[in-house]
Parts: sequence; C-alpha cells; structure tokens
Amino acid sequence: MANPYSDSLRLPVVAAPMFLVSGPELVIASCKHGVLGTFPALNQRSSEGFEDWLVQIRDALAAFADKGGTPAPFGVNLIVHRSNPRVEADLELVVKHEVPLVITSLGAVSDLVDAVHSYGGRVFHDVTNRRHAEKAAEAGVDGLICVCAGAGGHAGVLNPMPFVAEMRSFFDGTILLAGCLSTGRDVATAMQMGADLAYMGTRFINTAESRAPEGYQKMIADSRTADIVYTAAVSGVPASFLRPSLEAAGLTEDMWKRSAKIDFGKELDAVAAEAKAWKTVWSAGQGVATIADSLPVAELVDRLAVEYREALREQADRLAALSS
Repeated sequence: MANPYSDSLRLPVVAAPMFLVSGPELVIASCKHGVLGTFPALNQRSSEGFEDWLVQIRDALAAFADKGGTPAPFGVNLIVHRSNPRVEADLELVVKHEVPLVITSLGAVSDLVDAVHSYGGRVFHDVTNRRHAEKAAEAGVDGLICVCAGAGGHAGVLNPMPFVAEMRSFFDGTILLAGCLSTGRDVATAMQMGADLAYMGTRFINTAESRAPEGYQKMIADSRTADIVYTAAVSGVPASFLRPSLEAAGLTEDMWKRSAKIDFGKELDAVAAEAKAWKTVWSAGQGVATIADSLPVAELVDRLAVEYREALREQADRLAALSS
C-alpha cells in the first residue's frame, strides 16, 4: 500500500474534481485544511484561464506556507480523449507550473505520464473495471481511482470490496476509493478495505467554497439514495444525477432509461437544453443520504477528522476485545 501524501495530509482524503463545482476557492480551502484539493481543467473555458487558476492556487498556498502553514498538495483533472482539443495545451501548462498531481480520465497515455513524471509529479487515473486499470498500469500511472457503484459523476457499477481487492492483486501503487464516501467513518472504512486514499466528491459540493448554486446544495441535502439516477442520457456516458434535477429539466423516466444520449435541443425546449452542459442537470452520488447541511471546508474537515478518529478507536476497541 502506498499513500505518497501521508506526511502532508491531515486526513487521507482527496476532494475530487467536479465539473462546474470545483474552483480555486474550494481547492485552496481544502489544501489549507489538510485535504488534497483538485479541479477539472475544463472548469476554465480556455487554457489562458486555466493558467490563471494555477497561478492563483500556487500563490495562495505559497503565501499560506510563508505564514507557517503546511498546505496539502493540489491537483488538476485532464480529460485525455480526442474529444478534448485542449489536452495538449493544458498539459504544457501543467508541466510549466509543475502541478503536483494530475488526475486523468477517459484515457491513460504513457506520454502524458512521462511528461508529469519529468518534474516529479504524479498521475492518478479513474477506472471502473479491471481492463481499464490494467491499461492505466501499463501506461505507468502512480495511482488507480476505483470509481465504484453509487459514485457521483461518471460512476462504475462494481462493489468496492472486490474491486479494491482485485486492483491490489496486480497493482502496487496508490489505490483510491471513490463512491458514496461522505463521513469520516466512510474514510476509515475505505482504509480498512485496502484503499490508501478516500476520493470524496459529493460531500464537498455542499461547502461554502463550492461553486454549486444554492438550489443544487439544497437538493443534495433533501435527497436520499433513491433520488440518484444512473443514466447515459445526459452525457452519453453512464453517470449519476439527482432525480429532481432531471425532472426539472423536462426529462422523463423513459428518457433517462435509454442507453443513448438525449438530443436536448430536439427533445426538450430551449431552456432545458442548458442541461447539455450539466448546468441544470446536477450530478451527485448516493452519499447524499448522509449529507444534511452545507458548511465551510474548515468545519467539514474538522467534522471528518473527529468521525475518522472515532471510527478508528471503535475498531481498536473491537480488536482489543478479540485478543483479550
């Protein structure tokens, strides 16, 4: 097992990069409070804007360190797919600014891994099955993010217990577990299952530093596991969305049960067509079941730390009882 950030994290947690939600504010706050903060490069609509964010984050964390703080590293998510025309330009900026962690999605490319390794950075890759994981391992990635059933965004369908164990059977790098992690107890459970880091997305949507609108955060707080719909209708790739947001955009159950992507412009009115960019169709994972509020990152991390320690103490007590 390998957590390369154990000396710089308060908790073994990565605040996952979320489309339209994660920005510099969330990244900086996460890193200042001991959680590895990340954001998608495509949350900035140009490579120039992406570089502005990189500079903003690095300057803020450097200033924090100058005042005696110990910030966690930060990372960016790059979509490695021919449909993303910016990947080469954004990678050049990642190398220029020596971003500590790059999270790749929709493709693992050895040239990208080599470029990040050239300055000492690390690459973690999203996987939903063994075939994708083996390809990523062959490309030389440093970590595999096991995106399991119930996760927000582009989720998989596998149960976390066998999935993590299977990845560990052939991969000796960092293993991250993603899917339905919202509490410190969940983080402890992920470690017990063999993960090195917990990959937490939905819980960080409901923070003061998130870019999610108030209505989005309220919907998460009001939702339960049954309110999460897993469908390919929105983006063409299976992903998890909040049922009330699908219904508000005009989608019917018949629409989201289709396997093909919906042509919003033809099947819905012009207003609902905004959902094409995920602006009104909101993603979340089944971890909504244990989210009832929205609070600053500092308070969230404090809560997670207390819950994490309590879970570890309870487990230690159980072990002691077994050996007595």
